[in-house]
Amino acid sequence: MKISPDIPDEELVELAQQSESQEEAFRLIVDRYSPMLYAVIRRVLITHDDTNDALQNTLIKVWKNLGHFEGKSKLSTWMYTIALNEARSLLRRNRPERQLPIETDTYSLAETLTSDPYFDGDEAEIRLMEAIDKLPEKQRTTFELRYFEELPYAEISEITGTSVGALKANYHHATQKLYKYLGVVEDED
Repeated sequence: MKISPDIPDEELVELAQQSESQEEAFRLIVDRYSPMLYAVIRRVLITHDDTNDALQNTLIKVWKNLGHFEGKSKLSTWMYTIALNEARSLLRRNRPERQLPIETDTYSLAETLTSDPYFDGDEAEIRLMEAIDKLPEKQRTTFELRYFEELPYAEISEITGTSVGALKANYHHATQKLYKYLGVVEDED
């Protein structure tokens, strides 16, 4: 069975839940969402190898649980939630390795980023990533989903289980901390 790549998510999920179209539908889901999931996970885990591990675990969980997906949220929201949980789980498992401060004689986030063969950012991006990494987890997650993924607060609320008001406050505090760290002066309009 050939499935159109433009098929809406709702129909794609239905096809993924039917045995005769399951594999092709899942391949389309992977093609459609892997880049976005990779980006979200990468911002949490920083390294390409850890990100790939978490992405693979995410896709395995999606495959195993797609039959139970009821469509109460968007497919992307459900998958973002799984991806963030996988990234956080990997962070907890690797926590002893990540106990070093951001800048020491032997370690810096910028060094980790620039030594990664998949990283092609410039100095500004490195400084931004360093600043984001210093944010508390809730503020960092809110900022990344809102700023980089351009998700609406309502969807972020579903993903994180946090109220929209708290998310707006997290985003505001995160941007203020980032402005301060980066030395950016906000317009007084």
